[in-house]
Amino acid sequence: MIPIPVKRALYKLVRDIRDARRRRRIPAALMAERAAISRTTLTKFEKGEPGVAIGSYASVLFVLGMVERMADLAEPTTDRVGLELEEDRLPQRIRRSTRADR
Repeated sequence: MIPIPVKRALYKLVRDIRDARRRRRIPAALMAERAAISRTTLTKFEKGEPGVAIGSYASVLFVLGMVERMADLAEPTTDRVGLELEEDRLPQRIRRSTRADR
C-alpha cells in the first residue's frame, strides 16, 4: 500500500513530465523510442503507476534534458531535516586531545 502523499507526489511528477513532453511536441511513441522503453511502459508511467522502474524515469528525463534534476532530488545541502539533525548532534564542547600535545 502506497501512502496517499506519495501517490499525490508521484501523480504530480508524472503529470509535469507528461506536460514537458507535450510542450516539446514529442509524440508518445517517439518518446518511448528515444527513452528505450515500450509504449506500454510510457503509458503506465504517464498514469503514475508505482511499478514503473526508476530507470524509466531517468531515461524519460534524459530525453527531456532534465536528468540532472533527478540527480539532485536528495541533495544533502537541501536536506533540511538531515541538516537539523546534524546540527543537533554538534558537540557542546570540544576538548583538546592530550595526544595532540605530544
